[in-house]
Amino acid sequence: MEIAQLKAFLAAAERGSFVRAAQSLILTQPSLSARIQALETELKVSLFHRMGRGVRLTDAGKTFLPYAQRALETLDQGRSTLNAMEEATSGTLLVGTARAIGAYVLPEILAEFRGEYPGIEVHIRTGRSTEVLKMVAEEEVQVGLARTLRHPDVLTVNLYEEDLALTVHPSHPFAARGEVSIYDVAKEPLILYDRESSYFQLIDRVCREAGIIPNVGMVLDSIEATKRMIERGLGVSFLPVHGVNREVETGSLALARIQEGHRVALPTSIMVRRGRLYSPAMRAFLSTLARRYSTSIPSIQSSRAVA
Repeated sequence: MEIAQLKAFLAAAERGSFVRAAQSLILTQPSLSARIQALETELKVSLFHRMGRGVRLTDAGKTFLPYAQRALETLDQGRSTLNAMEEATSGTLLVGTARAIGAYVLPEILAEFRGEYPGIEVHIRTGRSTEVLKMVAEEEVQVGLARTLRHPDVLTVNLYEEDLALTVHPSHPFAARGEVSIYDVAKEPLILYDRESSYFQLIDRVCREAGIIPNVGMVLDSIEATKRMIERGLGVSFLPVHGVNREVETGSLALARIQEGHRVALPTSIMVRRGRLYSPAMRAFLSTLARRYSTSIPSIQSSRAVA
């Protein structure tokens, strides 16, 4: 099946005449008829009723028509995307991000991205990781950054592991010791963040695997609020390392390692909708992430996402 055959078929279907269709494509009428006949031979159906002064689609032709239209539209989109790939100088990018990633990781990514592509406008939507996955699946955003989750319509590629570190006040005995037993942590007032978040679920799982019941003193709605409570000596918490780097550097918070080797880490991923043609802005953003995290994102190797 050739593109020229599909164009001949669509022109004849639109104009109801092989003669007028040939004129629109700057062909002779016999040449156009030959292309349509070759298409009919390949499909093993008659696409047109030939009448004295024109043609009309058969039932098979009517069935085939939308598929031919979509095929050419997809090829046109692919051609446009390829033509613009090398120079993504403008456009709009919609990004969904988990709240912690948006607060502590995404700003650096966007600074790097805008340094390379200053003409691309980026719009951000935040939510829990499950909400970001839903945004991507329902095409409310083009790209999602969240904890690793799976969906049949979404391609998920791991970018990095986000370590959650035991975070304490600098004067806390844990800070001086540098490492503590998870069983000692169970005796401390533990401050947790958002019962519905991936952080909460991971910490809960680690505690259950160690056979301890944490002494939960507070459940707050933000990492920033959790940090302020720890700075006032009101408890300890497991917080993402990216989220406490500044406070650790300035000395208002300290980190301690868990002796038993329990690693509290969340895989962080990029999410995109499968089976879609990607805009130059989107492909540029994916390329930036691939370089930054030294990973391979299949969707930037071709114009379609792959399984």
